[in-house]
Amino acid sequence: MAIVTIAGTAGSGKSTLAKLLAKTLNYKHHSVGDARRAIAAEKGITLQELNKLSEQGEFDSDTPVDEYMGALGKKEENLVIDCRTGFHFVQGSIKIFLDAKKEIRAERILHRKSLTERPKNMAEALTFLDGHKISEKKRYQKYYNIDIWDKSHYDFLLDSTSTKPDELVAQILEKFPELQQ
Repeated sequence: MAIVTIAGTAGSGKSTLAKLLAKTLNYKHHSVGDARRAIAAEKGITLQELNKLSEQGEFDSDTPVDEYMGALGKKEENLVIDCRTGFHFVQGSIKIFLDAKKEIRAERILHRKSLTERPKNMAEALTFLDGHKISEKKRYQKYYNIDIWDKSHYDFLLDSTSTKPDELVAQILEKFPELQQ
């Protein structure tokens, strides 16, 4: 009985890994990204626009979702949570950070269906990744005084540059066999 939080860079495959790990373990899956996309849709704006509002302090869309995930982690077990701030809000979770080479992540972003403002080419995708990282750094520093990019917060660092999601799941299960109990 455990909770796994998966954080990482945009385009690294966090959601794909979280969903596959949850399915493999027969755990529930929750996604902060999905929750924030729903908030953006309710407001009739893109997720990128919602991020800007949060970054500028006009509307805090981060705290309610992050606090909900933290509360969820206190009352439920057998969860995989796709959440960049999970290490901070879900105490006692197994904290995983996923990354990939920037060019690979940009290529993935170019083909991502969930983006409402899809980059048109590789240069735009690389710019998108830079802007996304800067926005998150500002927001999480502002709201929580944390650096989500500090790898010391995490129990296990993975790279999806050339590793398939099922292989990443295998690495997690090898490192944390207690997840299968």
